[in-house]
Amino acid sequence: MFKFEEHSWPGEVRLAHGSGGQLTQNLIGQLFAKAFANPALSELTDAAVLENPGGRLAFCTDSHAVNPLFFPGGDIGRLAVSGTVNDLAVMGARPAYLSAAFLLEEGLPLATLARIVASMVETAAEAGVSIVTGDTKVLERGRGHGVFINTSGVGFVPGFTRLSATFVRPGDVLIVNGTLGDHGFAVLTAREGLADGLGLMSDVAPLNGLIACVLAAAPGVRFMRDLTRGGLAAVLNELVGGRTFGVRVFEAQLPISGAVEAAAQVLGIDPLVAANEGKALFVARPADADAVLNALRAHPLGRRAAIVGDVIRQPAGQAVIETAYGSHRVLDMPREEQMPRIC
Repeated sequence: MFKFEEHSWPGEVRLAHGSGGQLTQNLIGQLFAKAFANPALSELTDAAVLENPGGRLAFCTDSHAVNPLFFPGGDIGRLAVSGTVNDLAVMGARPAYLSAAFLLEEGLPLATLARIVASMVETAAEAGVSIVTGDTKVLERGRGHGVFINTSGVGFVPGFTRLSATFVRPGDVLIVNGTLGDHGFAVLTAREGLADGLGLMSDVAPLNGLIACVLAAAPGVRFMRDLTRGGLAAVLNELVGGRTFGVRVFEAQLPISGAVEAAAQVLGIDPLVAANEGKALFVARPADADAVLNALRAHPLGRRAAIVGDVIRQPAGQAVIETAYGSHRVLDMPREEQMPRIC
């Protein structure tokens, strides 16, 4: 596996690294092709030719811009791989192949880029996927914010797997695999210099192994979605939008860490709208709830899994929160960007 050694990468990114000439070839050959080495990538052609075991394909793409590039619990490289793997996994797909396109700012230290690439290599190995093709462009100094990464992914969907909001029914159970808001608050407090002493850590991780365990234990799961930008609030509102059902969240059952609660009080941001990069929502029949919970809690990324709500008939098209006192309030779709450049 590619290992990052800072002393091996003197210098910085130059505009010529994006020109298609010798420096471009050096960057591709000495860093990207070496780090992501696999048979599909080794020919360095314009497109990778991949093996397809048959059946349906899932395909997704995502762009990643985070400030700072390195934050407690992760970095933009781990984020780029995990985000795309998770987008495939929540559709029931088995992620297999990723692309990686880099927009680099002139002046970015090559050691920083190599450290990001090493993190991508480690995360791809953790997820069991291969990075098989990519692209590199260089932007003028002051226009690129260091580095942006686009990753696209291909996964294979078993023939029996069907997941959709159209399958959700009143009475179904809402489950998450752990504490909410960790990533958004870890990035924001690191950016503002507030992270020291709070103990905040991003949850960024590839969830395909966890999700495979859930689907093996409860193949009848109705719906899954990773809780990224906009957090649980955005996903629940997307789920009920235009539907004949609503959802109810039990405030007392929401898993939120003490560190996130403390940061939320200081910053005035609701953890339910904060991004997560290692959490997903699972909607299951009541009969499957225990199987889903047991599968989640048996996995390292699901130890704090919890039932957080249910699907209700009324009010249709709305997400509501039931407080510990039995009162209700609407959980609105986030309207403004409270945490820019977090994923």
